[in-house]
Amino acid sequence: MNYKLKVAEALHEQIGDSLTIEEILTLLEKPKQASHGDIAFPAFSLAKLFRKAPQQIAAEIGENVSSPYVEKIEVVGPYLNFFLDKKLISSQVLKEMLEAGTEYGNTNLGDHRNVPIDMSSPNIAKPISLGHLRSTVIGNALANIVEKMGYQPVKINHLGDWGTQFGKLIVAYQLWGSEEAVRANPIQELLKLYVRFHEESEKNPELDEQGREWFKKLEDGDEKATELWKWFRSESLKEFNQIYDRLNITFDSYNGEAFYNDKMQEVIDLLEEKNILTVDRGATIVDLEKYNLNPALIKKSDGATLYITRDLAAAIYRKRTYDFAMSLYAVGNEQANHFKQLKAVLKEMGYDWSDDMHHIPFGLITQGGKKLSTRKGKIVLLNEVLDDAVATALKQIEAKNPDLPNKEKVADQVGVGAVIFHDLKNERVNNFDFTIEEIVQFEGETGPYVQYTRARAMSILRKAEINEVPVADNYSLTDDYSWEVIKLIQEYDQTLRRAFEKFEPSVIAKHALHLAQAFNKYYANSRVLVEDEEKPARLALVKAVADLLKEDLRILGVEAPDQM
Repeated sequence: MNYKLKVAEALHEQIGDSLTIEEILTLLEKPKQASHGDIAFPAFSLAKLFRKAPQQIAAEIGENVSSPYVEKIEVVGPYLNFFLDKKLISSQVLKEMLEAGTEYGNTNLGDHRNVPIDMSSPNIAKPISLGHLRSTVIGNALANIVEKMGYQPVKINHLGDWGTQFGKLIVAYQLWGSEEAVRANPIQELLKLYVRFHEESEKNPELDEQGREWFKKLEDGDEKATELWKWFRSESLKEFNQIYDRLNITFDSYNGEAFYNDKMQEVIDLLEEKNILTVDRGATIVDLEKYNLNPALIKKSDGATLYITRDLAAAIYRKRTYDFAMSLYAVGNEQANHFKQLKAVLKEMGYDWSDDMHHIPFGLITQGGKKLSTRKGKIVLLNEVLDDAVATALKQIEAKNPDLPNKEKVADQVGVGAVIFHDLKNERVNNFDFTIEEIVQFEGETGPYVQYTRARAMSILRKAEINEVPVADNYSLTDDYSWEVIKLIQEYDQTLRRAFEKFEPSVIAKHALHLAQAFNKYYANSRVLVEDEEKPARLALVKAVADLLKEDLRILGVEAPDQM
């Protein structure tokens, strides 16, 4: 239940039609100090309407407003401070949470409509680096958030599986490659061949021409070129999927750039039909001056198509295939202009559904404050980062809890989870610095801290020797520490809504951190297992926290071990 709404409704009865319930809701504030109540209403906005001082308005409304969910109201100057009824609300919230379980906070806002999410999108024959992490985990978290809102996410790995580099790779493989070596270690071998091609082509420029010729053969459907391309792609995907398995991320589609090869001519034909193409110095463009954007380059002077042509084909295909409610692109900040152009061209084509396409930009991962690129001349491989995080987690687990069963499995859940959580706790548009030692900590604002708090809650339930907390009407708690926890549980639907509206997974990560912090304070100041009449309610609170932290972590793509 939304208790903020209940307060807004009670205020509306007194204020009348001067402000709508929605307007009152936007004015309600959360006091900075708990001693000032749970919800505050500033009366300033009513001064002009009622032609009275805000203090006088607050005093008059305070005398008359009432709600069964409000224990008391204090008028402090121009503010009405509402103290909610802890006993009634804690009982309702715990019952709702225990009844709903993992579906707590779910809505049917999306009516099962599709939301394609363009995410991860590594290049074939090149390794997945730490730089690919953000698109992958942000896209996955957004898929889980939209699903909570009642939409059907469609996770699309738009692979970089086309381009002149494949002609070069085919030449390199035929000159220096070994089938056995590629099968044994696909990405490493293919990258080695690609690097060697570039080194050799500096001495022998004819190689570049051969690369172009083989890519032309590939474009023309040459049997040998196609066979090698398909093999490089499938071997690369095998290795990619090992990393995706570690991250516990799956995709609904691997349709990459190559998939749209036969769909681009239709786009060019449509642009010509709509008479929005012009030729400028031999290149074919769409003028976007009215959108304050540079022209969109559709075809180069040599007739070659560009990324935007392919992305136009992809957008049209996704609309036809999924009839999407929204289409999301989890792609870095540096592509912002590309997506503005993409939407503007579609708008020019008369496709108003382009308004439902959203670029979800994000900042860079840095190390030591510097842009992440190389380490000792090598790419920072995501697999190696995950290995380091898991090893660091295992060391800490062995120091804290050497007798823990399944130590290696838990270390994997904690290490990988720490990397994902650290990415998602930061507002996505911000850059953030990455150090393994900092992120795999059991204290502070980290994934392991949230996991450890949840494991602590599970440990309390095990000590209480209860497998299931029954749903009941009388789980009332009135102490200040439990109240802080109850409020965070109660506002979960609003938290989800905010994360969805902003396309911002950090809202969920922050909720998990705040809930973990509030629960740890509660645990430190309460004797949960003492035999008294409140014990069932305290255990209900512990169970609710364990379930909700697990759900927060699940949405972020992080596992929640029962023991740590």
